Amino acid sequence: MPTKKNFLDNGAMVYTLELTELLINKMKDKHNKLIKLLVVIFIFPVHGAEVIYPNNDWEFRQPEDLGLPSDKVKKLIDLSFLDDSTQAIVIIKDGFLVAEKYAETYNAKSFGTSWSMAKSFYAALIGISIDLGEIDSLDDKVSKYLNYYNDERKNITIRQILNMTSGLEFPENEHESMFFRYDQAKYAREVGLEKQPEQIFEYNNVNSMIIGEILKSVTGRNADMLLEERIFDKIGIDEYTLWRDEAGNAMTYCCIDMSPRDYSRFGLLFSRGGKWNNEQVISNDFVNETFTSYWDETPGWWTNEKRGYSLHWWISKNDDEGIIFNASGKFGQYIFVDFKNDIIVTRITKYHPMPGSIQNWGFLKYIDVDNVDLWITILRGLHGIGLIDLTSDITTPNTYEDGESKEFYENYGAIMDAIADLSKE
Repeated sequence: MPTKKNFLDNGAMVYTLELTELLINKMKDKHNKLIKLLVVIFIFPVHGAEVIYPNNDWEFRQPEDLGLPSDKVKKLIDLSFLDDSTQAIVIIKDGFLVAEKYAETYNAKSFGTSWSMAKSFYAALIGISIDLGEIDSLDDKVSKYLNYYNDERKNITIRQILNMTSGLEFPENEHESMFFRYDQAKYAREVGLEKQPEQIFEYNNVNSMIIGEILKSVTGRNADMLLEERIFDKIGIDEYTLWRDEAGNAMTYCCIDMSPRDYSRFGLLFSRGGKWNNEQVISNDFVNETFTSYWDETPGWWTNEKRGYSLHWWISKNDDEGIIFNASGKFGQYIFVDFKNDIIVTRITKYHPMPGSIQNWGFLKYIDVDNVDLWITILRGLHGIGLIDLTSDITTPNTYEDGESKEFYENYGAIMDAIADLSKE
């Protein structure tokens, strides 16, 4: 059974920007020397003396200026680029860009695709809908908002959807086959109950697609439109692609294209407790709930490292050396957040974007895909011998072999240790 453990309980991590602002205001009283001392000793070492957010672009600082040894930064970058699939790595500290590296032919403007990192983005919209009173609680039954859940699924809650404990039917392909369907919302609506909710962690893409259905029910709008208005416009992301299926549904389990610097903005939003400049974009309560371990351990598909999960975020590291949360994508795309030290590390894999934002499978839409990995192999083989052109015969986000991680997964533990080590003396 899952257990809840809040990583924000200790003195350093309970830090919020609101507290800093309150103390800084009190510092205006020149007689309040005690408050000044508290700010300098207890607050600034956590998230830096300056509360900085990027404007149109990130301001650069040398790592040493922010207490990060250059050799440790270089080690992390070198570890990441041991894998030829790496397109880019971007390191942010205290709201400043301290280091970045791009593979040959790529630059800071080059898009990467998110795959399942998008789950964390769309889950944040649930928190905002709660803030706005459109949804009452994470513990509401999904059936309160989706009439078609008034069947054997009637007891599934929104929290269970976000924590991957819904009990919905769970095939071997984790419903990745939904990606190849014309109407993916219809596909998700028809997935029934397999086991009682709350029994087991199962990484089910349908859970994430149902997020879009809930959001559309309470707002009357597609989730991608809400993402633009309620998050991207707030944090300065203005160049991106949000993919829809052929029926016009936002694909809320995957498929956001943007630059690694812009992915880092989303990481910074969570590192700052949901606040951006003077606006609380997502409530601090929802961010704290997200950064509370629900599953302490999840299946070790490709690593022996222990990983937890909560509200569509992973916990990649949780030990005496550090605590690191992350959004995660299928082929090795990551936004890592070291909340305590206000560090964001974004790593994306090689991507070759195509024009458009709506899937079009052409004649391939008539093929019923079950074994996803086999189907990907077949598509690549057909492309290789010229029977289809993956760059023109179809329109969809697509990662080629050059964007599939290998060494990054093999070195995952060392990479987590390197991120945690950045702030250590």
